[in-house]
Amino acid sequence: MTSVKEQEAIRKLMVFLQEWDSTHRVARSRILDNFIKGNDGKTEPELELEFSQGASLFLARLAAWLRMTYMYSTCLNKLLKSIGIFLSAASGRRYLIEFLEIGGVSILLEILGLNHLKEEDKRESVKLLQLIADAGRKYKELICESYGVRSLAEFLAACSSAEAQEDAQALMGSLGRGNPKYQNQVYKGLLALLPCASPRAQQLALQTLRGVQEAVGEAPSVLVEPVLGALCSAHLEVQYEATQLLKALLAHGVRPALLQALVALLTPPGKKGTFRDETAKDPTALSPREPVLVYVQQAAAAKVIGVLAKESAEVAEELVQLNAVRGLMVAVGNLDHVASQRHASVSLEYFVHTFPLVEECVKKALGHTLFQHFLDSPETWYTKMDPVQAEKLASNMVDVPRDMARMQSTETNPGAS
Repeated sequence: MTSVKEQEAIRKLMVFLQEWDSTHRVARSRILDNFIKGNDGKTEPELELEFSQGASLFLARLAAWLRMTYMYSTCLNKLLKSIGIFLSAASGRRYLIEFLEIGGVSILLEILGLNHLKEEDKRESVKLLQLIADAGRKYKELICESYGVRSLAEFLAACSSAEAQEDAQALMGSLGRGNPKYQNQVYKGLLALLPCASPRAQQLALQTLRGVQEAVGEAPSVLVEPVLGALCSAHLEVQYEATQLLKALLAHGVRPALLQALVALLTPPGKKGTFRDETAKDPTALSPREPVLVYVQQAAAAKVIGVLAKESAEVAEELVQLNAVRGLMVAVGNLDHVASQRHASVSLEYFVHTFPLVEECVKKALGHTLFQHFLDSPETWYTKMDPVQAEKLASNMVDVPRDMARMQSTETNPGAS
């Protein structure tokens, strides 16, 4: 037999549940306020004590109300926070299972795609999904099987709240680790974010890709185009994250394709001669936005080529073999884009000082006077360059010998011819 105290506790529980069942939105909102205030951070045993071993009965009601009202934003934020108390309760795995049995994952993911809902509600939904993912591999798989990666990627690209984006990023990263069955799906979802219109989403996707890359292992060639596209962003924070990812990718088999694509950006299509004169001859040759885009790409490539070369002598040699020196000189000759000139000049200086044969080839192409101006002030010399000198650079045909290792050993040998 139950004691009088236990009977009284059960009676209070039944009264509480009957009150919930018989009231409408305003009263339920008040009940949720009190529940959140009094139970946040409680463990499973503490919640069971609070509800006389009947906490699951209240969770079932919360889940049922969520299922019926989530499309209408009826106390949605409070409702999700209340469910979160159950899902986050220590030793409360059974609450998680009960919530999943009513289709909790699908509801949470659908919330992310409803345009009329508030972002703060969607953020609470992401937090609950994170709690589910933290429960283990099979729960991560459940989220992915429910098209969670696509829903999260779309939410990350569309939302304006920095906090919500960071929560979505953390969940994407979590789904990409310890989840071998679906880690490639997460990887592709992050890649799909790179061309989106949100710089913040691009930045977070690039950061997450670096972490997921370790789990995926070999990098697919399909990432070359989106990563280089992000590198050419007008936003410095996106450029920085793209550069960091590029550094990590150089350790993989995709390295030759990445370096070759980078060097190709130095010489935009149809720009192997002078820049300014071509558009003057035929103003309709390029649309107004095309020059801006290709020049931004050119400047970004010139900058990162210098960064990568300085970090690895082996990469520097490969870049020279890919005719990066010629491309950098073309970029320095671009009078239409100062950023291209500046970054290319700084990178070119490194190659000239590092490889004696590069110095010899560049000096021959520029002539003694122009080459001396370059050595004296590599960061500013291009500002005093006239159109004739610029065309000389833009149309250069410098071709450094490919065998860099042999070339260096020859140059360091005093007796070499």
